Amino acid sequence: MFYIKESLVILLVASLVCCQQEAQHGMLDSDSDVEIIEAPEKQPPGAPPPSPLDDCDSEMIGFELITGYVFSAPGNVMDSIPGTLMLTDCLETCQGNESCQSVNYETGLCVLFGSNADALPGALTKSQFPVFTIYAQKTCLGVKPCERAWCIDRVQNYRLVGYVNSHQIVSSRQECLELCLGESEFACRSANFNNSTGDCELSSMDRITLTGTSAFAAAEGYEYMENNCIDEPTKLCEFKKLNGRILKTVDSVYQDVGSIDECRELCLNSPYRCHSYDYGDTGDMVCRLSHHSRATLVDIQDPYLEVPEAATYELSSCYNVSIDCKSGDMVARIQTSKLFDGKIYAKGSPNSCVRDVNNSLEFELSMAYDNLECNVRKNGLGRYVNDVVIQHHDKIITSSDLGLAVTCQYDLTNKSVTNEVDLGVRGDITPALSEEVTVDSPNVAMKITNRSGEDIMQSAEVGDPLALKFEILDKNSPYEIFVRELVAMDGVDSSEIVLIDSDGCPTDHFIMGPIYKSALSGKILLSHFDAFKFPSSEVVQFRALVTPCMPSCEPVQCDQEESTGELRSVISYGRRRRRRAASQPQDDLLLVQSIQITDKFGFERDSNRSSVGNEAIYVTDGTVATGFCVNVAGLAMAAALFLAVQLAVVSVWTFVWQKRKSSDKLFPDNISIPSQISAGRAESLSKLYDAGYPHPRRF
Repeated sequence: MFYIKESLVILLVASLVCCQQEAQHGMLDSDSDVEIIEAPEKQPPGAPPPSPLDDCDSEMIGFELITGYVFSAPGNVMDSIPGTLMLTDCLETCQGNESCQSVNYETGLCVLFGSNADALPGALTKSQFPVFTIYAQKTCLGVKPCERAWCIDRVQNYRLVGYVNSHQIVSSRQECLELCLGESEFACRSANFNNSTGDCELSSMDRITLTGTSAFAAAEGYEYMENNCIDEPTKLCEFKKLNGRILKTVDSVYQDVGSIDECRELCLNSPYRCHSYDYGDTGDMVCRLSHHSRATLVDIQDPYLEVPEAATYELSSCYNVSIDCKSGDMVARIQTSKLFDGKIYAKGSPNSCVRDVNNSLEFELSMAYDNLECNVRKNGLGRYVNDVVIQHHDKIITSSDLGLAVTCQYDLTNKSVTNEVDLGVRGDITPALSEEVTVDSPNVAMKITNRSGEDIMQSAEVGDPLALKFEILDKNSPYEIFVRELVAMDGVDSSEIVLIDSDGCPTDHFIMGPIYKSALSGKILLSHFDAFKFPSSEVVQFRALVTPCMPSCEPVQCDQEESTGELRSVISYGRRRRRRAASQPQDDLLLVQSIQITDKFGFERDSNRSSVGNEAIYVTDGTVATGFCVNVAGLAMAAALFLAVQLAVVSVWTFVWQKRKSSDKLFPDNISIPSQISAGRAESLSKLYDAGYPHPRRF
């Protein structure tokens, strides 16, 4: 192994010497014949005009790369920087130099030029040195490039065949690549440009997505351009080991990297689309990264160095997995970096709950909660789980297949809802990563509106037709709601009336009707009532317990008395609260809303002022033309006499009760049963307070 590494070092040093000679003397190697091009002393009369980069905004500058080509223009060499181990450093140096128009890069050497291949097309030729060269050209773009080190990989005399999404005729190669960079209707991954006809073909595929196919082929006169700004899945990636070979030229060399896993992470988080890495083969703790793989090097002659004990790890495919937890089903959505041809199915139901995928980069599987074939299991309150398999082969499971443990957790409280993707299936499925998604809990509003549920009412008169509207504000929420224990309270004292009981049924349909779903949306509940008020206040406060449920709320059957005295069954969207342990979190939302309701008697508000002495207060009824006088002193005497009579009655009743109690002791068979006056109302309200809600006066 020491001998192999020593040989590699000697080879790399020799290649660097060749590269330096190339940069200084403009060497061209064609069929082992070397031609020396002498630098002219001054520009010929037909010299190219000044570069368009002179007036270009720095934010609009991008680089396009051509691998396996070298730019030989010794008269335009600006600087030669040996020891450069990062292609990104070479590009940044050129980016910061206004005169730099292009670079040659090989592992360990960066050469800057004051011209480019567009101005001197004959100077760009294939590189045949032991370490192949990467040529990068600075370009002023009409579309703002991404933040990556370069935006375009270009391959001369090649094209992608058979995957054209859009076709146009343009005047230049740059216009074609700008169309791809600025495409918004689909993800443009590559473009073909015909130099003779101006044909520009945009595609949603590239060499990576079509790995293993023959779509990338030689085509004279074409320029293939690959978009390096495209976003690839990076969350769940699989690398395959390529034994006995490492790349001659790489994009980045890192030293003192602790492990091969750290090297892998450097690749996945690189400032470009990294597709391969090797570790420890050119030196201890040395990690080398490249945006190339076998799929992108078909046009390069001998890109690999044969070393029996070495290995290159190539990116096979990446997946991004997301879970959409809806009201009636869970949807697993998959994005891949390479065309997938296989199927996705619920584990245990490969034939009944399955989705066949035919050469696609995006696919999904929907699993309804009430579909027994999809085997979605309920694991606790609001928690649904299932296992999903991504299978490449049509018949069998292989080591390339993936298993997903999918969980949708619905927290049926007024807190947030957590959706989880746990890709850690054990057994015959390869473990993978986990991901969390947070879904907001339902935000429910209670409003007092007109009967149509549109206009919000701030005040009303007794008898006005109104409606209570319960609405989930997020239209995309997976929840529905039901309402129970709706209580109307006086705004001054503790007077209250139960309108919807603990079963979700109206207590008196003449005051409040049943709760029903709006015809516009299942997220809206309405209940009609005529405006009423309490005698002691003009403020009526409504308080209700609203419980979220999913995937849907089941209505309750209520008996409603008709004007004829007969009972009719109606549906109301409320139901009895389930019993729960004391330690279980509350699953209700407490909503409070108030409205000012005035009566129609026409009383003046300032007429209710208090009086003392023998003054008479004159009260006028707006509907009657007569009035009456009240003597305050007389009223006081009458009240005192009434209290005295009441005390006498209480004393007599107490004496009789004590006598009867003594008689009961003598005759034990005569047992009295206490009455249960208002038992129904007390029972329904006791549930509200026993659940931990404070007295209504505290709201």
